[in-house]
Amino acid sequence: MLVPSLKEAKIRTKKESIVKVDEYKIDDSLKKIGVNKKYFLKTYGCQMNEHDSENIKAILEDMSYTSTDDMEEADLILLNTCAIRENAHNKVFGYLGRAKNLKERKKNVLVGICGCMAQEEVVVNKILKDYKWMDIVFGTHNIHNLPNILNNAIEKQKLEVEVLSCEGDIIENIPVKRDSKYKAWINIMYGCDKFCTYCIVPYTRGKQRSRRKEFILEEVEQLVKDGYLEVTLLGQNVNAYGKDLDTDYKMENLLEDVAKTGIKRVRFVTSHPWDFTDNMIEVIKKYDNIMPYIHLPLQSGSDRILKLMGRRYTKESYLELYRKLKEALPYSSITTDIIVGFPGETEEDFKETLDVVEKCKYDSAFTFIFSPREGTPAAKMEDNVSLEEKQDRLQRLNELINKYSKEANLKYEGKTVPVLIEGVSEKDDDTLMGYTDTMKLVNVKCDKKYIGTIQNVEIKEVKTWSMDGEIKEN
Repeated sequence: MLVPSLKEAKIRTKKESIVKVDEYKIDDSLKKIGVNKKYFLKTYGCQMNEHDSENIKAILEDMSYTSTDDMEEADLILLNTCAIRENAHNKVFGYLGRAKNLKERKKNVLVGICGCMAQEEVVVNKILKDYKWMDIVFGTHNIHNLPNILNNAIEKQKLEVEVLSCEGDIIENIPVKRDSKYKAWINIMYGCDKFCTYCIVPYTRGKQRSRRKEFILEEVEQLVKDGYLEVTLLGQNVNAYGKDLDTDYKMENLLEDVAKTGIKRVRFVTSHPWDFTDNMIEVIKKYDNIMPYIHLPLQSGSDRILKLMGRRYTKESYLELYRKLKEALPYSSITTDIIVGFPGETEEDFKETLDVVEKCKYDSAFTFIFSPREGTPAAKMEDNVSLEEKQDRLQRLNELINKYSKEANLKYEGKTVPVLIEGVSEKDDDTLMGYTDTMKLVNVKCDKKYIGTIQNVEIKEVKTWSMDGEIKEN
């Protein structure tokens, strides 16, 4: 049994990450474990988690499992978890309660969790104390070892915990079953070394480590051959790519090389303002297939709170970066993340955040009330902002965000814009949905033959979070 250690997860050394290309192996004896069995996989959290789930699906199907969207049908239930906020924790433990009820009725059902929550010492301790009925727990560093973890749990008939608390290496050639035939996630780096005081990610994902460009470009080129139209380059701090390598090859170089593959659309998330360089802006401006959409987390507009958060930039430097982006890319849409109610945040601090929103007029934002994560420095700070104050500030912030989101969308009314038609709308089987180059959701009533194509769409009606349009035939 390998349980996570917060103390070990904090360690950072100068040891270079090892690139392992033959680490994923599956014995012939394990390839039939899932014959006539189904797996149910539920994913929480960010795009990195979604892409991890694509790897997990491929591994399970290498073991002959087939997927199901109905947990009641499943022989294996896996929850790929997020640790960034308390609400995510609560949802996972609530779902485990449902899984336990099913396991009591179907004795042979296997239940497990993986992902970021599994990397938390406090979570695994709780599982070992109160959830011994579970079967497997594994983390973010050893997805490739899932066949052996699963086999050990089956053979031993008891909870198998295998979570590595380490800086991490780079495991190449893990199989992937992509959720889309038209757009793909590509990890370009793992982990984070920023250690923002509120964030658990550096402990759950390990140190910052960049994939070698050869592996990334080979993956993109194969996607182009397979007919994919869009790639999103992923990293916890994506524009720090290459800073951990002994090379001058950085994010702007990778962006340019990916653009040169000829793929129709290139995106990247998530950026840290501290690492967003002028060279990156020039490359984005230079290539039409690098999408004019930037997610640029603010977190707070107060210099005092930014310092407490360990964000390493100021309100003015953030606004200067925003100005540069809009000057070089006037058509671009810019979105953000904002936390309200950080320990010690005063009304004046909060007004500084509102001031940035007024100046930037974001296309949209993910807004949150501060959620203390055990083991982070912010969790030890005196939280002297009442829940009522936090909720009031969140409401006021969201009213402003919604106002500017609607205003940003109104600029599209009557215009014709390129939209990648991705599939059927969740709300209407007769409507297709897709995204503009600026990441605006567009609903279109049209023939399903357009799925998987980029079409010019005339925007007919604008809402706060989406638009309705019609395909403009040439």
